[in-house]
Amino acid sequence: MQIGSSNDSAAVKEQYATSKGLDIRITFHEMYSTNKQGYTPWLVSNYDICEGMKVLELGCGTGSLWIGHDDLISKCDKLVVTDLSEGMLETAKGNIGEKDNVEYRIEDIQNLSFDDDIFDVVIANGMLYHVPDLDKGLREVRRVLKTGGVFYCATLGENNFTDKLAEWFRLGGEEFNPNHNFTMQNGAEKLSVAFDDVTPVFYEDSLHITEPEDLVAYLRSLTSFKAVLNLPEQKIRDILEEHVVSGAIDLPKDYGMFVCR
Repeated sequence: MQIGSSNDSAAVKEQYATSKGLDIRITFHEMYSTNKQGYTPWLVSNYDICEGMKVLELGCGTGSLWIGHDDLISKCDKLVVTDLSEGMLETAKGNIGEKDNVEYRIEDIQNLSFDDDIFDVVIANGMLYHVPDLDKGLREVRRVLKTGGVFYCATLGENNFTDKLAEWFRLGGEEFNPNHNFTMQNGAEKLSVAFDDVTPVFYEDSLHITEPEDLVAYLRSLTSFKAVLNLPEQKIRDILEEHVVSGAIDLPKDYGMFVCR
């Protein structure tokens, strides 16, 4: 997830070059999300993956989607796990492991190396808002999907905790340029370039943060949130402390996914 402009490609590349920052953010959400099902388990619960299917994941990150789901992996005739970052892919390989039916590849959604009509399922979570030519990327997804195949893509909404934090830190203009390239509010229209049947599904959640110091670490893991990164850590703490109510900071979350057929 990103705070800042997607046009700052150097910041995006730096933010996702290794898994360290992403691990901080994943752990933070696991600790403080009020929906204890967990976002990743919720995503997986929506997937219809049957015996013998070929599945492609784009932008796999740390491979967290598949951790603890060996049963689902074993159903796949082939699971191809991909990312643009070699560092991320190595982390995913360590988390998922070497399996006969799992392949790890560097891939760009805008120029996939696969033949037409190969996959039953394609998954892309939290990455479509980074794609420079999204229309091209979505058409590539449609090209590699079999007839009757399903594309699952998760993203953020436009009413998220990042907007609230920007208000608290009095950010605006170039200091806070949220990435709304692909959201739960505009995603369906963007997906229509490649898919006729697009269904949004929302995930109900929020953040209840009892240790503000963890929110400080979260913010400092976001290289694109430069205006906050430039502040002294104590200043960040002081601003956050102003919003502690009954021992906690409460923030909204706006997440979901699209199911495209």
